[in-house]
Formats: sequence, C-alpha cells, structure tokens
Amino acid sequence: MLRLVSIAFLTLLLAACASAPKSSPSVQRTAPAPGRDGPEAHPPANLQTIPDAEPRMENIRKGGPNKPYEVDGTAYTPLTDDAPLVERGLASWYGKKFHGRPTASGEVYDMYAMTAAHATMPIPSYARVRNPANGREVIVRVNDRGPFHAGRVIDLSYTAALKLDLLRGVSPVEVERITYEDIRTGAWMRGKSDELPAAPVYAAAEGAGAPQRETTATMSGLPPSPPPPPPPPAPKAAATGYWLQLGAFAKLDGAESLRGRIADEADWLAPLLAIFKDRGLNRVQAGPYASQADARGAAQRLREAMGMEPLIVVRR
Repeated sequence: MLRLVSIAFLTLLLAACASAPKSSPSVQRTAPAPGRDGPEAHPPANLQTIPDAEPRMENIRKGGPNKPYEVDGTAYTPLTDDAPLVERGLASWYGKKFHGRPTASGEVYDMYAMTAAHATMPIPSYARVRNPANGREVIVRVNDRGPFHAGRVIDLSYTAALKLDLLRGVSPVEVERITYEDIRTGAWMRGKSDELPAAPVYAAAEGAGAPQRETTATMSGLPPSPPPPPPPPAPKAAATGYWLQLGAFAKLDGAESLRGRIADEADWLAPLLAIFKDRGLNRVQAGPYASQADARGAAQRLREAMGMEPLIVVRR
C-alpha cells in the first residue's frame, strides 16, 4: 500500500510540473552572447565611413508601432507627439540574429545601417547617441522597439555601436531625440562645423575700381542702362555663428543666379550673402547671425518677402 501511495504521489508531482505555466518568450534585445547573437563572420570593410542617418521630417504614425504594448509583464506607452527626450543609461547592440528580419516599424533590420531600437520613442524618430567615455557621437534613425531590460535605454545597430566603440558590450550612453524643430532650424547639425567649408570660394567678380565693360548700348549711342548693384563683398572666412542656407547647386552659375535674385528682391540681405563650396555643392548662405533667434527672424522676413524656406545652420 505504501508503495502504491508513493507511485501515485510521484505521478501527481510530474503532472503538475508538466502543466506549470511557462514564462512568455522574451523579445528583448540583449548584448551578444556566444551562439545567440553577434557580428557576421566577415563584416563589410570600412564601416567607420558609413554616414550617420540624416534627419528629415517624417510623420509620426498613429497606432501601429506607436500603440501601447506589453513585454514580459511590463507596459510601455510610446510617445506620439514631437516631444524632446533626453536619457542616460546603458546601450546594447543587436546583430546577425535579427539581420534581415522585420523591425517594429515593418522595415527590414539592416545591422550595417545607422538605426536603433527604443522602447518609447516615436517611430520613426532620429536620435543623437553619445559615448561619454570617448566623446564620440552618432545620429541614428529609430525604427524598432527595445531593449526591454532594466537600465538599458537604446539598442544600436552593429555599425552604430562600432562607430561609438561599443562593440565590447553594454556601455553607458547619452541619448537625445532630435525634434522637428531641430530639423527645421538645422540645430541638429551642432558639432558638425568641421563638415562646413572653412572659407568661401566665391567673391565679387569685379572689385572696387575695376574697369567697367563697354556695353552694346553705349557703343550704339543709346543711353546706357543703369549699372547693376554691386555684389556684396564676400567674407574673408566663414565666421562662426548662425547662417541661413538659401540654396545649393552643382554648378556655380546657378548659385550666382540665386544670389543675384535675392540681392535684388531682398536688398537688406545683400551684404550678408556669400557662396561656399561644400561637399561638391555651391551653397548660397547669408550670415553670420549672433543668435539662433536673430537667424530665425531673418528667415521669417525672407519667407514673407520671397516665399523661401531657409535652413538654419551653425558654425562653431
């Protein structure tokens, strides 16, 4: 009888273990572990030269990846407006385990692109991520959800982690969301002054005292047409401060044409106009302004006068 009772007890115990509830599978992004995640055997070369994501205006989706959700018993409520967000915490990265799979946005994850996952930042968003240990910064496009682990604030793509020197594991970072206002005003470009030209490549075609060309009207005896307004003097160097970018052209004559039109229609801006050569483009800019408020005021005045939408850039 004792033997039968023992067998019955063991049978009930095994049944209880078999029917015990299991925890829901985790979808969190975690630091790479052997056999789970990590780099591919032969990553592409020169990943350090991959450019950062370039922020642009993208509508924040209502619903979809921005709906409230729950992971492992923890509820998350994504932001749905253009709110700033600054965080300090730990960053991890995800690699080949998720490479080629859909992200929360529906886009395919590319571990070699400049992207990231965040638990509550609107999708899509752009964010600046800084490694305080070495001062390196990158800009990423947030198109995925995660990481779902205490203390971690962002999950980076392989390339973003590489550029920040974070591939060795979970590390402290500073994260700042780039808002629409940052994109519209060009404030997101802070710290990129080294990418802006150091000096203008355009100056007045003829300086003061240069001989004037004889016009056809003068040669024919007709009254000469009034001389065109002199072009504004070009600055000796690109000064620090805030500048209005008014246009960019592959050919210099296109930039000169725009500069002339602006000088004619907005003569108050003429003394501040210059053309700079930057990354293969001739950029028409006006400045410098001492403050962002001054630059915004000038942009508004030009918007009302000519219907233009200047971009504010900053040199430091």
